[in-house]
Amino acid sequence: MFEAHAATLVAAAEALQALSEDGGSTERSLKVIQDREHEADDIIREVLHTVRLTFLTPFDRGAITDLIGAMDDAIDEMLTAARAIDLYDLRQLRPEMKEIVVLIVEAAMVTNKAIPLLRNVGKNGKDLHELTARLVELEGQADEIHAAGLKRAFQEYSQSGPLQFAVAREVFKNLERVTDAFEDVANEIDGIVIDHS
Repeated sequence: MFEAHAATLVAAAEALQALSEDGGSTERSLKVIQDREHEADDIIREVLHTVRLTFLTPFDRGAITDLIGAMDDAIDEMLTAARAIDLYDLRQLRPEMKEIVVLIVEAAMVTNKAIPLLRNVGKNGKDLHELTARLVELEGQADEIHAAGLKRAFQEYSQSGPLQFAVAREVFKNLERVTDAFEDVANEIDGIVIDHS
């Protein structure tokens, strides 16, 4: 179930990247992200139901619900970002926004690579730690890009287009929250590794 959810993260991130391409169809990409988010919601409900019915779980019940919740937050934040891009009818994202989207795609792929390794935490602890370190690194890069992009947007729009700056700030904030959610995923995985390796 975790692996199925991780696959929805990759699909949604790739659709977000398509949405970020200049002149891309926001309607088509938004629909893909919405569909993957609905699939993810179904998976999280199944996980929570299964956890309630299972006497022995592979890790602590709290760790299971916290990890799937963090993963679900990541796809929810992707949907929020995509909706903001669609709402403001942005046909061309700022270069820094596109850079953050590239980091989001990588974070989804790193998560997708990490999740199957949880099948044997003891054996895969080192690899999991390296992958979670990469997720944290990606979040840090996104923070720096976010700050630089926001500053540049302010410089460009402060006199001529305060509304455009407000839109840029909102989209930057939403994209940065996606990477924050992936850092939370990394922290949850690290907690499982510490407890079980």
